[in-house]
Amino acid sequence: MNKYVVLYYAPISALEMVQNATPEEVKAGMEPWIAWMARCGDALVDPGAPLGGGLNVSASGSSPSDKKVTGYSILQADNMEAAQALLEGHPHLGWMDGCEVEVHEAIQMPGQE
Repeated sequence: MNKYVVLYYAPISALEMVQNATPEEVKAGMEPWIAWMARCGDALVDPGAPLGGGLNVSASGSSPSDKKVTGYSILQADNMEAAQALLEGHPHLGWMDGCEVEVHEAIQMPGQE
């Protein structure tokens, strides 16, 4: 099986959203995610976490990231089509306007078996 890194993009960070939400709203917001995780079963290697405070680091220094990456997950699947099928109806896509999900195959390098 291949591994796939899923990146979540949103116009605001999950931290900003949660800071303004009641505990009940946070719990209700997690219910679709819990259902998605259950649907994925063993294909979900790592449910991931929200991300924040990203830096763009280069040889000349660093600056705040402007990529709007808000989280990640790691899936395993036979191929990209199977990984994409696991993302159909993903709760992040219905969170708010401007949300996107991106999936990348993690390429295993020789000697890392």
